[in-house]
Amino acid sequence: MGLKLMRRSNSQKSQHRWKIKVFVMILLGFFFGTLVIMETQYSRIRMLALLSTPTVQKPKIAFLFIARNRLPLDIVWDAFFQGDEENKFSILVHSRPGFLLNKVTTRSVYFLDRQINDSIQVDWGEASMIQAERILLQHALTDPLNERFVFLSDSCIPLYNFSYTYDYIMSTPNSFVDSFADTKEGRYNPKMDPVIPVQSWRKGSQWAVLNRKHADIVVKDERLFPMFQLHCKKKPLPEFWRDQYVPPDTSKIHNCIPDEHYVQTLLAHEGLEGEITRRTLTHTAWLILSSKERERKGWHPVTYKLADATPMLIQSIKDIDNIYYETEYRREWCTSKEKPAPCFLFARKFTRPAALRLLNMSALGLYHEETANNI
Repeated sequence: MGLKLMRRSNSQKSQHRWKIKVFVMILLGFFFGTLVIMETQYSRIRMLALLSTPTVQKPKIAFLFIARNRLPLDIVWDAFFQGDEENKFSILVHSRPGFLLNKVTTRSVYFLDRQINDSIQVDWGEASMIQAERILLQHALTDPLNERFVFLSDSCIPLYNFSYTYDYIMSTPNSFVDSFADTKEGRYNPKMDPVIPVQSWRKGSQWAVLNRKHADIVVKDERLFPMFQLHCKKKPLPEFWRDQYVPPDTSKIHNCIPDEHYVQTLLAHEGLEGEITRRTLTHTAWLILSSKERERKGWHPVTYKLADATPMLIQSIKDIDNIYYETEYRREWCTSKEKPAPCFLFARKFTRPAALRLLNMSALGLYHEETANNI
């Protein structure tokens, strides 16, 4: 009898311990299950929060190239754009109709398929140059992140790295437009009046940097542009006598190069000169007095060749800190962020051998060492 009671007591104790173990296991399972569910929900909430938080994209600079065909200095610009790590630029190229930027025509991935497909044939000294600029701006404005628009030729090189260039351009809300009163006779055509009064007539470099407001004004202009098409024509020059007829008395012909007047005059006409910094950021040399080469004199800018491409040349351009405008007796001291600064971020006209030599010599400071080894 006593043995049976002892066995029953041991059995009850064993069952009790088993129940406790089961309860503990259930409790632990519930606890860990709750942790897993909470972690899953937390991960989902965190993911939703990340997805719902808008990505802050910095404003971009649109680099707008006007080229004849391919871009001979694409490798130099490739090194320049490698300096951007935040997608703060876009590229558009206006070339001859039908030209494609592919792996055959460019060695830079940045320029692949960056040509616009509605380009026109551009002739120097004609209003078609203005039209090309307007087409580029129209395309660039479709990207709402583009806030500055830089016009560049196919012979331009950057003088500084991307970071410095970006900060310089974005440091002011102003556009950079070379603009001064054009007092020389024969450029303004009185037939433009009253749409374009002589008081609004300005001249300057076509290589401007526009903010979004001014770019939109250029694209939407339907009054001044037709007047330039009709009445702003280049005067036949002696160097072209083999190609076209030169009238007996060219003094009576207006020598109006449209791209050197249009943007400047349009912004002056709209009363916006207070919103522009009246200088260009692209350096151009118009005459080398010591040169005996005829091609380096006249109406076209100096072309820098291989022998010209030295660090001293680049440094001499970078050292320019002011520009004097004779027609307005105005000296423009160059500043950035309200401090003295170099006047120019770009320079032209450079041949491909000259530009590549500067790149290899590290005269521009744009690229990593391995880039040079691949050129």
